[in-house]
Amino acid sequence: MTYPDPQTRPPGRPRYPLARPFPRPGRGLRLAYRELDLALNGDDAQRDAVGDPGLLPRPWDPGSIDLPQLREELWDWLEAVVDWINTEHVWNPVHLIPACWPCHPHLVHEVAVLADQRHKAGQAIHSDALEEWHRYALPAFFDRCRTRVHTACDSRHHDWPSRPGHTRFQDSHKHRDVHYGRDVDHLRQLHSAHDNSLQIPHLQLIDGHQVNTETGEAW
Repeated sequence: MTYPDPQTRPPGRPRYPLARPFPRPGRGLRLAYRELDLALNGDDAQRDAVGDPGLLPRPWDPGSIDLPQLREELWDWLEAVVDWINTEHVWNPVHLIPACWPCHPHLVHEVAVLADQRHKAGQAIHSDALEEWHRYALPAFFDRCRTRVHTACDSRHHDWPSRPGHTRFQDSHKHRDVHYGRDVDHLRQLHSAHDNSLQIPHLQLIDGHQVNTETGEAW
């Protein structure tokens, strides 16, 4: 078999290696994954040492990470993951994750989940989870990305088209708050009326005695 001269290949992705390894999360993120695993699969002593699992940082949920160093490590990892996906899994340019992806909050959330699922699939001792990622998770992500961003950021980043509507939404908070308050007041009135009805005995005169028709008590 005759191979073409590597020197004549077009510019772009290097020919080798043929398959780049998935980016490995940093030390802090690996510790976060370890603590989450202990919270799920550890013994009683290990779970007690980990503490409240609801307070543990979750790499797939950037908003759950409030330690600056760990947050910085997460961005470094997700940046490497996006580069890996665009290099290893994109042939048609319509599926490229745009360079401005951090400016799109929905992509930040989705990329974090996609990275987490690929990381866990790569850690499995069988290929089932990885096949699921290839078959379902990645194509679904591409479809959602294309649906939400369209071609708006193919050549350059565009401002958020929903900004005027979102500004109006924020400005009308007081108006919505009035409806929330009226709904709560309505429920309070219903509960108050119900409680008052329980406190008033239903009396009936029988053979010269007053009888509570609900409790049967007579006097």
